[in-house]
Amino acid sequence: MNRLIGVFVSAVLVFLLTARIGQGQDVNWKKVKVLVYTKNGKGYVHDNIASAVQCIQKLGTQHGFSVDASDQPTVFTEENLKQYTLLIFPSTNNDVFDTDAQRLAFRRYIEAGGGFVGIHSVMGTERNWTWFKRMLGGTFAWHPKFQKFKIDVLDTRHPSMQGLPKTWEKEDEFYFTKNMSPGPTVIMANDLTSLNQDEPEKVKMFGGSYTELYPSAWYYNFDGGYTWCTTLGHAKTDYESDATFIKHIFQGIRYVAGQVKKLDYSKAYADSRDTPIR
Repeated sequence: MNRLIGVFVSAVLVFLLTARIGQGQDVNWKKVKVLVYTKNGKGYVHDNIASAVQCIQKLGTQHGFSVDASDQPTVFTEENLKQYTLLIFPSTNNDVFDTDAQRLAFRRYIEAGGGFVGIHSVMGTERNWTWFKRMLGGTFAWHPKFQKFKIDVLDTRHPSMQGLPKTWEKEDEFYFTKNMSPGPTVIMANDLTSLNQDEPEKVKMFGGSYTELYPSAWYYNFDGGYTWCTTLGHAKTDYESDATFIKHIFQGIRYVAGQVKKLDYSKAYADSRDTPIR
């Protein structure tokens, strides 16, 4: 009897582990449609955006999901957003909406159970909108100059981290954030100790209580929706020829697509961009 119980318990544990590993992977891509939004506000605009759009379009062709791309904030209406499984903001920056009605449409989409993937300078997007910064998990503070550093995968079993190097070395911008939210689950972190020593005072100041590893990718089930963000992805070549980075982005998209079910706007409660979060 004890042996049978042991076998049963082992089988249950294997099932649960397999379910966790497979979570977000079994996606019916034919039913997935994404919006890649590329508008930037006043200020610095990354030259990687066109490459990011092409990369995501190519992934759509390879895996069978539909991709729309736009830099027009007029796409943010409740009726239009209903068609999308997730929204992708690749290196957007500063204010990307023209009106609070557009912001409200975005927020209600998330509250209805929509998905969001943010890449690189998305961390500097809508810096004056508290709800958006909460959804992201923080907002951009500073980065040292473009350089090579190490990145550690913290959860190798998470669907968006599978197959990535446990320790990944690449050239990129090491993003520091502020107004950090306690909600996101960090699954990948930049190695602070691998940065060069050109600006140690700033690294120490912006690193705060972090002394070895600093968050670089995370997921967050926030306000009804599903968010996945990475701070990596500065160079155009990341999207054009870096197979590891492209896999990183695709698996983030796949993870969020696997979480999003049918949108339910009966759960969307905000009537303004700053309605208190429930």
